[in-house]
Amino acid sequence: MLQPLATRAPAKINLTLHVLGRRADGYHELESLVAFAGTGDDLRLEPGAGLALEVSGPTASLAGSDADNLVLKAARLLADRVRGLRLGTFHLTKRLPVTAGIGGGSSDAAAALRLLARLNDLPLSHPAVREAARLTGADVPVCLEPRARMMRGAGEELGAPLNLPRLFAVLVNPRAPVETPAVFKALGLQLGQNLAGASHPSVERSALIDALKSARNDLEPPALQIQPLIGEALALLQETAGCRLARMSGSGATVFGIYDNCEVAAEAAKAIRRVRPDWWVKATSLR
Repeated sequence: MLQPLATRAPAKINLTLHVLGRRADGYHELESLVAFAGTGDDLRLEPGAGLALEVSGPTASLAGSDADNLVLKAARLLADRVRGLRLGTFHLTKRLPVTAGIGGGSSDAAAALRLLARLNDLPLSHPAVREAARLTGADVPVCLEPRARMMRGAGEELGAPLNLPRLFAVLVNPRAPVETPAVFKALGLQLGQNLAGASHPSVERSALIDALKSARNDLEPPALQIQPLIGEALALLQETAGCRLARMSGSGATVFGIYDNCEVAAEAAKAIRRVRPDWWVKATSLR
């Protein structure tokens, strides 16, 4: 009897997110430094006949129905491409906020592909695995092997893994879902239009914070128009002792603050919880 398999689906954090323009196919051309958090969802696969999903955890009620869950979508896409693929029942423990700009659903889908690849002795470089990831969603390929790297294009161009120093961070989500299409619409780029702005800085381990400070998230201004609570969350982070940088991740509404060590980050998280006990606040590290 095959034993259950398990993996973590870590939160994806866009440390930077430059929008270069909007392509003729409607997709936006991006350049983003992505890192992954120590916090995330957990996924377990019990091998067996058929394909099923059970969801539990603090944010399970927000994870959507089976019909639109990315775990099942990714599994079905892989099964369509690999004859006789062994499947089973996925058990997802959902902890991350949803529609939050930290790739929760995408990371869950990538975790499902990792588990199916292990179960079926497929390398993650297998064309069927890569194709299933790409078709599941734009952020799934970068989550497949969750290591810091540059992501370009509409998410399909991945740079080599980067050996970044550990960043101590606080993640804050005001529990206000922000839909990605609405943020891109508010950005207002027409087909073929470029967005002005300085080019992305080079990423160097020895001067990472300086590089991050000279970069930006171009989706932050339009997201703030849609959800003003993002601005409040950023202000709370900026007011905490030792905050080196505060920025929104992805299309929001999650924001992050960077600190020098885990103790300072933990104190910052406590300070924000005291002001906003109803928000999702997590001290973690990014790599």
